[in-house]
Amino acid sequence: MGAPTQFAIGLILCAAVLHAVWNALVKGSADRVITLGLINLGGGLVGIVMVLLYLPPARDAWLFLAVSTLIHYFYYGFLLLAYRFGDLSQVYPIARGVAPVLVTLGAQLFAGEILPPVAWAGILIISIAIAALTFGRQDVRISAGTLAAAMLTGVTIASYSVTDGLGVRASASPLGYIGWLFVLESFSTIVLFGVRWNKLRNYSPKYYLIGIGGGLISALAYGLAIYAKTLTSLGTVSAIRESSVIIAALIGVVWFGERPWKLRMISAGFVALGIVLLATA
Repeated sequence: MGAPTQFAIGLILCAAVLHAVWNALVKGSADRVITLGLINLGGGLVGIVMVLLYLPPARDAWLFLAVSTLIHYFYYGFLLLAYRFGDLSQVYPIARGVAPVLVTLGAQLFAGEILPPVAWAGILIISIAIAALTFGRQDVRISAGTLAAAMLTGVTIASYSVTDGLGVRASASPLGYIGWLFVLESFSTIVLFGVRWNKLRNYSPKYYLIGIGGGLISALAYGLAIYAKTLTSLGTVSAIRESSVIIAALIGVVWFGERPWKLRMISAGFVALGIVLLATA
């Protein structure tokens, strides 16, 4: 894969913005487990439409689909476990910050993608800027359990990112691959709803709409990111996509009035610098 084109960078940035938007939508949900199930259900509905419209992926891609689906299930488990140990504002920047470096190393090992030093500098800057949202705050104390759960979440993010990158390239039908991935992932809804069955029956219709709507947006966001992996390196896609954490943080400042805002603005500036380095590598 060559250097990222303006089109590829545009796709990934759109994916990052959409990812930040659905995270902002579900932030105020009454139950994260139910909301996660609704998001997967919404993604499954998108997947069914795509499966009907596009050719199925080639035979070589089905193993990647199966592995990615399994890794996604572990991702949901580690994410929910991480939320039990720490807050979203603690866990998410760590998990998302470590992912681009791990993806780039995985792509180098499994896909033979050797990036130039300038691209590596851009990826490291973006990762550090994202992680700084947690480690740069003096008022945040991170327990060993929180750190371990967040790191495991980051490892699963990197694992499915590399797997889907290899799978979509082997699929001969990128949109078909994306559709089947969404359908297979949506089966996790059964488990998530089963855990919360008693609460599910009394869940507010407003949160149902938020969850399903978040799922539609989430599907579009990850679909764009997977498609971008056919256009440029996996590390580049991961680094720019994970800038969604910074975008979400800025949404938090404007929309929810969250603080501190200075650290978020500084992190956003460094993420922008990293993207420029990747674009010019």
